[in-house]
Amino acid sequence: MSDKEMQVQQKMEAPQSGEPTKPERCFIPAVDIYETEEAVTLLAEMPGVAKDGVEINLENDTLTVKGHKAANGGSDERSLLREFETGHYLRRFTIAETIDQEKIAATMSDGVLTLVLPKVEPAKPKKIEVQCG
Repeated sequence: MSDKEMQVQQKMEAPQSGEPTKPERCFIPAVDIYETEEAVTLLAEMPGVAKDGVEINLENDTLTVKGHKAANGGSDERSLLREFETGHYLRRFTIAETIDQEKIAATMSDGVLTLVLPKVEPAKPKKIEVQCG
């Protein structure tokens, strides 16, 4: 195994704009992006985020992915050791004009968000008949 295969990726905090009003941390989820002729597929890792904790918005060609994670442990539990970094997730992407924005689909499973961004079908050549008149 090479050194590159064994490197640990640390969680990166998302930059905050403005002054925070809540003492919450916000992380940048790790992503993999794949492309085929039909679509672009984006996988975002957001451990601990449930399906109802995901918010996806598309505005002015910017796709914003937010993940809201519930706190670990119950209210009657006393924490003895915490190594998990808790917080929320935030990532923004600029969507190309080749993406059909009306057909974007999202699924969440086992802490991984899958976004499928279908490409716009290219304009097909068409023969236009000339009418008499």
